[in-house]
Amino acid sequence: MSEGNFFFEAEGNRYHPTPRTRGPWDPQSLHGRVIAGLIAHQIEREYGEPAFQPSRLTVDMFRVAPMKPMTVTTTLVRDGNRIKVVDASMTDDEGTEIARGNVVFLKRAEQPEGEVWSPPEWSAPSPDDVEPQPPPANAGADWVPAWETRRIQGDFGTVGQKQAWIRETHELVAGLAPSPFVRAAQASDFTNPFANSGSTGLNFVNADTTLYLHRDPVGPWVGMEVAAHHSSNGVAIAECVMYDLEGAFGRSSVCSVANRRRS
Repeated sequence: MSEGNFFFEAEGNRYHPTPRTRGPWDPQSLHGRVIAGLIAHQIEREYGEPAFQPSRLTVDMFRVAPMKPMTVTTTLVRDGNRIKVVDASMTDDEGTEIARGNVVFLKRAEQPEGEVWSPPEWSAPSPDDVEPQPPPANAGADWVPAWETRRIQGDFGTVGQKQAWIRETHELVAGLAPSPFVRAAQASDFTNPFANSGSTGLNFVNADTTLYLHRDPVGPWVGMEVAAHHSSNGVAIAECVMYDLEGAFGRSSVCSVANRRRS
């Protein structure tokens, strides 16, 4: 993690964005990955417990998120012995709801005996064996990417299977190292550009991201492998399998709509 690099400064549950939060579609809007990360952060901060696995995170992004302070409030929907459910709402200072999230926590327990079929996992090289992406031609000496990507197979602007390792280079909230859950939440938004880009680049913007975890990711690197893309009439659905160096730890999916970038 690079010192001094962060996306938000916290004032309680109100978060002030830095220019690093800027998204790719509109220069005055927040990136979807920091919205997903912030909702995961606030819910985990208030309700996370070692005995419970954050097993599903869904974030609905139904408005363009302006680069302004955002407040995240939470509501405990269910506080059971084995299942805990928490809702979250992200609003601007005018009280307009920008995004909404939900986390399902499941009680960790002894793994049942027996075997269950699983699809084969990837056989990707480790991040250390993959060449780093070169910086942009206009990057200065102190340039730090919003996140680091090491591509294994495929690239934006190409058609075919895609695999990559990604790693956070910034703190989501100043002074706090992102937790494994938060890192997975941020990475889940990568499903849209990774799975929905093709021969003419990326032409879909995601309206949500849903992350499923059966365990927390281990280590700083998250592997992303495109598992599915289907689209028609300007609507797309896509999914990625998520890995760490120990194997698959979850999946992420998005629904997306055809979109053009704003200048």
